[in-house]
Amino acid sequence: MKKFTVGIFTFLLFSIAAIAQNGTSFYATMDAEDAISFKALYPNEMQILDSKDNQAAVFLSEEVAHKIHDNVRTHGPGYIFRASEEKALLALNKVPRRNSVIDFTITEDILVNECLDLVNGQNIEDNILELQGYGTRYHTKSQAVQAVMDQQAKWDDMILASGRTDVHTRIYNHVNTPMPSVILTIDGADTPDEFVIIGGHIDSTTFGNKNDAPGADDNASGISSLNEMVRVLLVKNFVPSRSIEVMAFAAEEIGLVGSAEIAEEYANNGVQVAAYVQFDMTGYKGSNSDIYITTDSYNSSQLNDYLTDLMDHYNDSGAHSFTYSFTQCGYGCSDHASWADNGYAAAFPFEAAMGQDNPNIHSSGDVYSFFNTPDHAVKFTKLGLEFLIEAAKPRTLSVDDFSENAISVFVKDKTLNYRLNNTVSNVKEVSVYNVTGQRIISEEMNDEAGSIQLQQFAQGFYIARFTLENGHAFTKKFILN
Repeated sequence: MKKFTVGIFTFLLFSIAAIAQNGTSFYATMDAEDAISFKALYPNEMQILDSKDNQAAVFLSEEVAHKIHDNVRTHGPGYIFRASEEKALLALNKVPRRNSVIDFTITEDILVNECLDLVNGQNIEDNILELQGYGTRYHTKSQAVQAVMDQQAKWDDMILASGRTDVHTRIYNHVNTPMPSVILTIDGADTPDEFVIIGGHIDSTTFGNKNDAPGADDNASGISSLNEMVRVLLVKNFVPSRSIEVMAFAAEEIGLVGSAEIAEEYANNGVQVAAYVQFDMTGYKGSNSDIYITTDSYNSSQLNDYLTDLMDHYNDSGAHSFTYSFTQCGYGCSDHASWADNGYAAAFPFEAAMGQDNPNIHSSGDVYSFFNTPDHAVKFTKLGLEFLIEAAKPRTLSVDDFSENAISVFVKDKTLNYRLNNTVSNVKEVSVYNVTGQRIISEEMNDEAGSIQLQQFAQGFYIARFTLENGHAFTKKFILN
């Protein structure tokens, strides 16, 4: 149970007169006990619409929202923005948890350990300083938009350097904030419609001057951990079986606005999100253990168990060892709550026990020099890599090489030619993979014989996968020369 300290309660009492009576108001949900407390303090600035299961739907002024954000003893804003009264009331009814599509196994020791060896703390430090350098990333400021566009450019440069055609980025423009989010996708080679997602918010805020919100730990550190995960996966040319998405969210600090819109759209479109893990504050070591798994109702206990199993397996000893424990975060304390709101399995590993985290967040003092080392963020980067590789799994490209009685394949002038010999169904799609399992080209077909041009690709061994209209598929090896 969260309680106000005497000092905070006294401060709020003296702040009542300072609240403007005509500020912008909006709908939200929040902890029911906190709603009652703030309603008593600001009876004319806040309405409680309904309460259920320890949460309340409210209509409150922007000024009261700032007081909640600044004074509720929890991480995050202390409330979740809702776009309408209807959505606020509907949010009181929990969405049933979706069935998991992950088997939660640990099988990729060699690849994971190779990736852990590549994590470079200097890259994380450089990224934190870059984001801190915007001065503010408050969601209404031009610097916030620029930070997102620069983040996309950073990812695009990584992709271009890797030569990958199955990795791409997109900007997600929002309804309730002028700040966009940015999403990187690594297409899954086997089940591309199943997604393993990680993310963190890229915006920042302060209690006072929104032009001075460096946000080094909250949350440049989390974004920088994500960037290093992406870099390592591209360096290792990792081709996942499931699709991977990495998201840098807008406007978390004003009620999880960016992640809420994205998660709701995914749910409405029936997107299969196998699991979501949040990285929000990874830089400051304020407690004895290194990583703290949050255990609030938003967190999937099964996914939490998987994260601890990964750390038990990969980080119990040796060069990559670190420790973990558990903490409670509070109501809607970060973007993972948006995914849980929509029935997806979500988890949130945090930098310290709640209350022992970085004391300078949401202030001009949230700068890198306060913790002055990337070592703590490195550990979160390693956990993220373990999760992505083991949850998405690497592409296992089997080659069945059906007999020539089934299909004839030959290459001439860098053109792959094929013909079905026993016609029971036309070829629907032809995909070509390189030797690492990366899909380099895919074309839709509707015939029993055809060709696909490969002039743009280098000489070497390749694999062609032929998918028939009846659902059957088979593969053939070939040499491009």
